[in-house]
Amino acid sequence: MSKKRARELRQNATPPEKEMWKMLRTLRADGFHFRRQVQLGPYYADFVCHSAKLVIEIDGDTHGSPEQMEFDRKRDRFLQRYGYTVLRLTNAEVMKNMEGVFDVVQNALASSPHPNPPHDGGGSRMRNNK
Repeated sequence: MSKKRARELRQNATPPEKEMWKMLRTLRADGFHFRRQVQLGPYYADFVCHSAKLVIEIDGDTHGSPEQMEFDRKRDRFLQRYGYTVLRLTNAEVMKNMEGVFDVVQNALASSPHPNPPHDGGGSRMRNNK
């Protein structure tokens, strides 16, 4: 896993990821800074707000297979061990109901156990722990 891979993922974002990114950027005015394709331990997260300890994943059709569902569960448990809440949304939800998605994200941010503390750059602590 590398910065190069994260850059590739950002450059090849899907249409739902691009739409989500536009929406998440509007939340900066409220003090929530999201990053795209962030390496957290052995995984990449679609979107992360470190200050709120929130990970947002945009799932396509491939996430319905038993193998992918088990991988996602394992990944979610890993992230939860580090205090992150994982919010999973589908491509269809993002593309067809952005207003509803925005409400879900705002609710997740409002219920965050870590509302708006300064960013501490905590990702490096996770990078070496698997």
